[in-house]
Amino acid sequence: MQPSMLQSVGSNFLGSAPKWYKLTILFFLILNPCLMFTAGPFIAGWALIAEFIFTLAMALKCYPLPAGGLLAFEAVFLGMTSTETIYHEAIKNFEVILLLIFMVAGIYFMKDFLQFTFTRILVRVQSKITISVLFCLAGAVLSAFLDALTVTAVIIAVAYGFYNIYHRFASGKSLQSDHDLCNDQAVIEKNREDLKEFRAFLRNLMMHGAVGTALGGVCTLVGEPQNLLIGGEMGWHFIEFFLEVMPVSLPVLATGLITCITVEYFHLFTYGAKLPGNIRSHLLETAIQMEEKQGNKGKVKLIIQALTGLWLVVALAFHLAAVGIVGLSVIIILTAMNGVIEEHHLGKAFEEALPFTALLVVFFSVVAVIHDQGLFHPIINFVLSLHGQTQLVAYYIANGVLSAISDNVFVATVYISETKIHFVNLLGAIPNIGMTGQALMDKLTDPHMARVDAVAGLPQAAATQALDIMRNLDKLAVAINTGTNIPSVATPNGQAAFLFLLTSALAPVIRLSYGRMVLLALPYTITMSIMGLVAVNYLL
Repeated sequence: MQPSMLQSVGSNFLGSAPKWYKLTILFFLILNPCLMFTAGPFIAGWALIAEFIFTLAMALKCYPLPAGGLLAFEAVFLGMTSTETIYHEAIKNFEVILLLIFMVAGIYFMKDFLQFTFTRILVRVQSKITISVLFCLAGAVLSAFLDALTVTAVIIAVAYGFYNIYHRFASGKSLQSDHDLCNDQAVIEKNREDLKEFRAFLRNLMMHGAVGTALGGVCTLVGEPQNLLIGGEMGWHFIEFFLEVMPVSLPVLATGLITCITVEYFHLFTYGAKLPGNIRSHLLETAIQMEEKQGNKGKVKLIIQALTGLWLVVALAFHLAAVGIVGLSVIIILTAMNGVIEEHHLGKAFEEALPFTALLVVFFSVVAVIHDQGLFHPIINFVLSLHGQTQLVAYYIANGVLSAISDNVFVATVYISETKIHFVNLLGAIPNIGMTGQALMDKLTDPHMARVDAVAGLPQAAATQALDIMRNLDKLAVAINTGTNIPSVATPNGQAAFLFLLTSALAPVIRLSYGRMVLLALPYTITMSIMGLVAVNYLL
């Protein structure tokens, strides 16, 4: 029997999302105008934030763009903000948009080199603890200069490829035959225990690698999208950003690596699974055969990708161009030198980044509502009424808790923009500056002008006061950055790399569920969050 038109509309609305989720979104869309015209825009605005965080927290049920986008669209329609304000927010953060579009796509063309690196670690290193540390450290170093999602995608591809090879071998199947990796019925009895251990081994490595992307991601301007957003607001270049966050990021990095060693050595939180010897031999043999098949052409590709990686590091370190433009240069070099000249092959590189880029603009829509309705003024004023290290700790904890349940880019966007508005007002209150607070803030956060030069024309007392205000803002910016990056490893909701892993084709075959991921992340969450808190309190 054909479904009715109404049933078809209901079925098409948000596709395969659960019915309760669809009804919840419809309830939100009906509730918002009711609140707008009865309780006012302030209450309706807070309801919108709660609803939007709900869509972020439920990202496994439905990608936040469709549902969150409908809520943002309705907010504009109800007059909570305007399209001009959204456009202004997008233009202000255009460098972040360029980062997502071009840098992520650029790293896509370096996947062969990254895959080669992780494959070597996996099959040629004997010690499980050493492999774990190398995966974690490699994830950290690569994510500091590349895109965390792409690094995670490469780790997933390596693990999935080797799992596919062994599962077929254990099931007596060839690489060419049809095979369901989730179904163990065909697995030969004597191979079942080894397969179970292999799954646990891969779960361990995936989490070490994913946590590594968070450890490295907090350190540099390009490690995470919110880093560039915060760095752009503060006028920090690559080196400046690294030095500002270093008092917190490096102790946390060391803590993460120590945690990695500890959980593996003492077999805590289901870590410590070993790679069975016969599986290692089979995978090593397969890896050698794959390398031999590449020939000189494949080796040249790897060399070109490695050299392009060096160019990327140098270009970022010396700020030779905006981050997105550097990413575009990587695309041009690698496609030209490695013969990627068909449009459809180029297009694949942009598939990973563009959905999140669209979601980021939806973030800006919600941020525009927050600005126009002054929703965060009471919270920001309360936190800023605190003094000294207590204020920094409060910022770190607030950003950490919110990032663990929603999205760290969204949280960072809200906090840095609202905090900066408050500091613009503080600068504007300085007597005898001869300009508005916004004009002085623009000069002090101009990446091409030293702050000493920005206040050179001011009276001595005004210049000193302005620099003191900016030093306090610098510390709060670091607290926001580290707060959104470090405690957010607690759940897949907070870290895009975790969510990407959980929704990948690898997760079901290695039996990596939401609860199991939270358990595996728990020791890192505890140790890294506490070290971050201590560093913010005593080292900033």
